[in-house]
Amino acid sequence: MNLNYPNGKKYTPKDRPTSSPVKRKNGSYSNRGMTLEEDLNETNQYYRERKIAVIHKKPTPVQIVQVDYPNRSAAVIKEAYFKLASTTDYNGVYKGRYIDFEAKETQNSTSFPLKNFHQHQIQHMEEVMEQGGLCFVILRFTKFEQVYLLEAHHLLFFWDRMMTGGRKSITKEEIEQKGYHIPLGFQPRIDYIKIIDQL
Repeated sequence: MNLNYPNGKKYTPKDRPTSSPVKRKNGSYSNRGMTLEEDLNETNQYYRERKIAVIHKKPTPVQIVQVDYPNRSAAVIKEAYFKLASTTDYNGVYKGRYIDFEAKETQNSTSFPLKNFHQHQIQHMEEVMEQGGLCFVILRFTKFEQVYLLEAHHLLFFWDRMMTGGRKSITKEEIEQKGYHIPLGFQPRIDYIKIIDQL
């Protein structure tokens, strides 16, 4: 299936990181090859089931333009366009507070490339903060299986630094200094609510 951005540019999905099963210290094989999105979706389901928070992944609006019907019981989408530029990945409510965040992962071991973000996402985060919402990014360094929560105002600082000619990435050291490490668990997998309680 061909997907295109609203400007007509062809969408090329990023390859999922592949990893061999790693046996965890407690003897289980949980979370083999799972992406950050899958881990967060499981975490959010855990929060909803226990009435801790209501956080959902935002659907991406797509306009289907070509469908083939090889037989009566099956339809195959051949071409589609993203209707709008997406904002952030997740939003919802926790203790009466609006939560909005983006989730990104990188194979890079020393820094997080800012090219993973887009201007419209940065603008959206600014607008959320102006309205008093809690906005942040969850970043995963896949080589180390390390996850961090970085508040949006720090991301905006690094974005502005890039836009004024500075480095085009956030060093891992900067993320460790400004962000919050989220230890990986079993249930929930990425317990970012514990970090929100510290903010």
